[in-house]
Amino acid sequence: MTVLVYKEGTREYWLARTGIGPEKAGRAAQRLLTRQPFTLAVSTGFACALVPTEIGALLLGREVIAMGRGDAGRLPMREMSEDEGEAMIRLAQVSGQANHVGRFVSTDRIVGSATDKRHFASLTGAVGLDMESAALAEEARRARVSFVIVRTVSDLLDEDLALDFNLFLQPAGWLKGMASVVGHPSRLAGLWRLRRQSRTAAANLTSFFKRYVGTVAGQFKD
Repeated sequence: MTVLVYKEGTREYWLARTGIGPEKAGRAAQRLLTRQPFTLAVSTGFACALVPTEIGALLLGREVIAMGRGDAGRLPMREMSEDEGEAMIRLAQVSGQANHVGRFVSTDRIVGSATDKRHFASLTGAVGLDMESAALAEEARRARVSFVIVRTVSDLLDEDLALDFNLFLQPAGWLKGMASVVGHPSRLAGLWRLRRQSRTAAANLTSFFKRYVGTVAGQFKD
């Protein structure tokens, strides 16, 4: 696990790359949260929009539903109390950067089809979908650390991804994934589109956290 530490005044910010998926995220969070005291844990990165919005829109939440392949009828909630995470949400709302605040849903696979996205949106009422937030929220609760989700939209509700990215998460899946691209050259255009969208999402996410560190963080000095 790669961890970057940034200091601003009396505060430290730890940025950890957990890896893709609930298992990797859970293991990384468990190692980090049991060895180091934190005031707030943030699930951040990209998300799939489950509401009509635009690429790069900021999605925030304190509640996440965990759903696996066989869990369509079981929706455990992870809820956190008001604290610095709530202050982070208020900053985004006041600054106009919080495009949507609400529930998230985490799955154990990449959801790429517009049909599946709409299904999850209808079933859960969530604003965004990812693979890691539920696992991170669970470890934060076990460690008694406050938790908030701050993610940006990299793909839209009614958008089909260019290919099944779950192939790349399997052992030797890169070979199958690359073969699916070579066999359908038209998918390259979709991959380039996703690359552009990811850049936009990353820029907006960076902009928000720069604003956060420069304003709200100063209110919580020791």
